[in-house]
Amino acid sequence: MTKVTLAVVQAATIPFDAEAATDKCVGLIAEAATRGAELAVFPEAFIGGYPKGLDFGCSIGRRTPEGRDDFRRYVAGAITVPGPEVDRLVEACAEAELHAVVGVIERDGGTIYCTALYLSPNGLLGKHRKTMPTGSERLVWGFGDGSTLTAVDTPYGKLGGAICWENYMPMLRMAMYAKGVQIWAAPTADDRETWASTMRHIAMEGRCFVLGACQVMRRSDFPEDYESRIEAAPDDYLMHGRSIIVGPLGEVLAGPLVDEEGILVAEVELDDLVGAKLDFDVAGHYARPDLFKLVVDERAKPPVAPE
Repeated sequence: MTKVTLAVVQAATIPFDAEAATDKCVGLIAEAATRGAELAVFPEAFIGGYPKGLDFGCSIGRRTPEGRDDFRRYVAGAITVPGPEVDRLVEACAEAELHAVVGVIERDGGTIYCTALYLSPNGLLGKHRKTMPTGSERLVWGFGDGSTLTAVDTPYGKLGGAICWENYMPMLRMAMYAKGVQIWAAPTADDRETWASTMRHIAMEGRCFVLGACQVMRRSDFPEDYESRIEAAPDDYLMHGRSIIVGPLGEVLAGPLVDEEGILVAEVELDDLVGAKLDFDVAGHYARPDLFKLVVDERAKPPVAPE
């Protein structure tokens, strides 16, 4: 197979409601398939929600009951992996004959993780837990370990990537490049104009197709009792989107899409990946392993037992 149709889904989720968000995701998988998509990437935290502007009642040395209530609601909207929501997504992929990457909030015991699911018509291929939550995300999300630095085989090539600001981590990128990633999924909550330059850089650096997917959310998409620290009127945007698809030489194939829901689609030629490496192969002839070495610990890290 030399050609494949790639898609990025930009949409508003339904925060804190896993069942409703899964319903919407299932519908969008079907819609992407009607556009000819064979592989679709959804935004970070599409199921579970990205709690933009919440502080969970925390400051140094202080937590509030209201903040604990916010956290309880957030955890209640997370999903288990595997679990019934994952089963529904796999069924949707099977009906649509489509592979998908979906950002979710994953619940594991008393900890939640920002996770990307790699889904196929035949099942869950793997997952990646965000290794480094950004800023205040560290308050509510656990840290992924090396065991979920995941790249999976698909009929369209090796699929992998990074979540949001993991894309700024050079060593993580190199670890994924070394796995031979050809289609780079970048679920994100970064809706700034500068994000497009990051996606284009990774495409050129990795000589891969890059799919950056971000939510587009108005204040009114969140519950009325959502105590965001961001002052906004109901119709004001808290997330602008700016999803994008980029080719292996940094060319923008679709997007950025701003302030509206939509599905970006691009039919690409997989053989272009080979030609792109004529003059640069970051994990191959340009790597200089005689000078540089990267050591990656991909073991799962068990909880530390008390002494």
